[in-house]
Amino acid sequence: MVIIPAIDIKDGKCVRLAQGDFDRVTTYADNPVDMALTWKQKGAELIHIVDLDGSVAGLPRNANIILNIAREIDVPIQVGGGIRDMETIKFYLENGVASVILGTTALQNENIVREACKTFPGRITLGIDALEGKVAIRGWTQKTEQNAVDLARRYEDYNVRAIVYTDIKRDGMGTGVNIEATKELAKAVGIPVIASGGVAALADIKNLLSIKDCEFFGVIIGRALYNGAVSLEEAIKESKSFSVKK
Repeated sequence: MVIIPAIDIKDGKCVRLAQGDFDRVTTYADNPVDMALTWKQKGAELIHIVDLDGSVAGLPRNANIILNIAREIDVPIQVGGGIRDMETIKFYLENGVASVILGTTALQNENIVREACKTFPGRITLGIDALEGKVAIRGWTQKTEQNAVDLARRYEDYNVRAIVYTDIKRDGMGTGVNIEATKELAKAVGIPVIASGGVAALADIKNLLSIKDCEFFGVIIGRALYNGAVSLEEAIKESKSFSVKK
């Protein structure tokens, strides 16, 4: 299981939101590029980046910063936020980004996802953000009645790289991962699942690793890394030692 540090960008800075609420924002660093370099130095194998401004606007707002990160570090980055057409997908994937995350588009425009997966096989990640099992889109500002598992199943045969599944209620709250909902999704589809939202301590990593009837591709950690509740080095060590034991 890959341990994935998160960098959320708002107004050019590295921030964290509580439950996706743009009015409950904490700034952790003025320079996201420096933050990415820090995570690289601590052993990150993949970095999760979200253009929060872009997620609301529907088009990239912090693309220059994101491409600077792609140029400055040799760690793969997966990028989401405001990616809703083929032009933006190509722009990122042809300029150093390893994978793009399609969230709102996955719900609203299946044709774009199909074209993207054919053009860039294995480089398209789905972002499914859910509140009590129902999908939320447009930077979590719009709730829908779409069931998260049903949406994931729609893309079973699209050669999707992975699904980032975020429990909105837990995101940024340090209340622990919603293991049951994440496990339900992972068992329902053949697409690798990345858990996101709520990691508060190393115990959450251990809990995910210890699940016997399914396996996760990775876990995204945000606020717990920034406030020091979780050490990236220790989390990576725990994950790798568990893999050796298996």
